[in-house]
Amino acid sequence: MKKVLLLVLSTIILLGVLSGCGKKDVGANSEGKEKKVVIGFASSSFSDKWQTYLNDAAKAKGDEMGVEMIFTDGKNDPATQLANVENFTIEGVDAIVIVMVDTTAPGPIVNVCKEAGIPLIAVNRNFEGADVFVGSNEIMAGELQMEYVLEKLNRKGNVAILQGTPGFESAFKRTQGNEKHLKDNPDMKIVFKDSGLWDRAKGMEIVENWLESGEQIDAILANNDEMAIGAIRALTAANKNDQVLVGGVDGTIDALKYVKEGTLGVTVFQNPFAQGNSGIESAVKMARGEKVTDYVEVPFEQVTIDNVDKYIEIWN
Repeated sequence: MKKVLLLVLSTIILLGVLSGCGKKDVGANSEGKEKKVVIGFASSSFSDKWQTYLNDAAKAKGDEMGVEMIFTDGKNDPATQLANVENFTIEGVDAIVIVMVDTTAPGPIVNVCKEAGIPLIAVNRNFEGADVFVGSNEIMAGELQMEYVLEKLNRKGNVAILQGTPGFESAFKRTQGNEKHLKDNPDMKIVFKDSGLWDRAKGMEIVENWLESGEQIDAILANNDEMAIGAIRALTAANKNDQVLVGGVDGTIDALKYVKEGTLGVTVFQNPFAQGNSGIESAVKMARGEKVTDYVEVPFEQVTIDNVDKYIEIWN
């Protein structure tokens, strides 16, 4: 009888061990209670105003979903961002959401995440090796800007382009979108192209130099709203606001005020709330072992004085 009992107990214990091996680490802690999902959010820069809205949306979504959020500042430096991600892996986060500083060289960060077995979700900027990308078609942003300019200038004029930081996919592709229509519009010409580093003051400085050159400029297209606002300030100082069309990208609340007053002809709304929400939703699903789509598109939307109130309301 004792041998039979021992055999039964041994079988029960063995079955318990085997069933326990089939459970994911995410979901229960050592006390058997449900483990709280922890998401690491590796921002490229806390000083990027548009990203502050993205971060706020991500934080709010994380709170809503009952997960813990940890944010780090990459300070627009690849080495700093890599160190932040390495710290996330040491802390044992369940997934990492990232706005990549340098999309041309993502390898070190991708490798760190793969070695740690942690899902990597790209938001806003796509790169090779991400498990999921949540963002917009950057070429479309430039196309929507240029379509506005073509219409307003009757497909004839000189265009200057304020680019973002070199090496950024968004800077390259938005400019590519600006240039896409030129082959079909020979009377449109790009006369200047310079990097304003996404910065308002730098954008203003560059446009001041362009204006001093004496070259005819009919439109200035900036890869983001901050540089566009800098361009507007340079034009205001030179009393040329009514002579030059200005376009931006992002549709920030600051930029929408300039659209409303008529000094910013067009901006292209990039929805930080939708990107933040979808990024966290994808991260939490991956952390829990659920299926996700590898691309979540958040479309760009053209904003002019005709529909600006709609977008002001979104921010409010």
